[in-house]
This record gives sequence, C-alpha cells and structure tokens, in this order.
Amino acid sequence: MFPTRALFSQARLTLFTRASCGLCDTAKHTVIQLQKRRPFEYVEKDIMDPANASWKEVYDYDVPVLHVQSVNNGLPKEADLSDARKLFHRWTEQEVEQLVNEAEK
Repeated sequence: MFPTRALFSQARLTLFTRASCGLCDTAKHTVIQLQKRRPFEYVEKDIMDPANASWKEVYDYDVPVLHVQSVNNGLPKEADLSDARKLFHRWTEQEVEQLVNEAEK
C-alpha cells in the first residue's frame, strides 16, 4: 500500500496486516473512520510481503497491530519498535484517537 499523507499531520499510523484477516479488515475500517475526522499519515504493511519479512518475525501471530508515532521529533520514515505506541488485535476509534493525541503532544 502507498502511504497516505495528510497536510499538517503530526502523527504516523502504521497498520501491520495480512490478507484474509477479518480482524485486520475491522482494524483498518476503524483507522480509516478516524482519518475522515482528523489528519494523520497512514501506512499499511502486509507482513506476508517479502519486503516486510522482519515485521513478519515480530508480528506473525499478533496482526493486526497498529503503531502510532509522532513525526515531530525527526523519527525515521518507517515504523520501528522502540518509539511507537502500539495497539494489538482489537481497538476502538476512541483508543486510536487517544494515542494520536498523545503522539501529537
């Protein structure tokens, strides 16, 4: 997937997913609903893609996983394990929004 860049975004959300994953579809829908109300950068990473093999090693049994990062502090262009706030498996739009708020502070 190509990243969606929102103007004035201060948060990056990376959804780690895989095909044929019902929880992943629900998670994506929740994130997209929030993005309709407020801007943030959104990226999807299919852990089954060979280019994402390192993420498959980390999240093979945990998808969907959502990383929420601040982009104010010169963070790398990619998600990493150390700086992200994380949600696993199931979450609400309010939980995602709370982490976006924290990332933007």
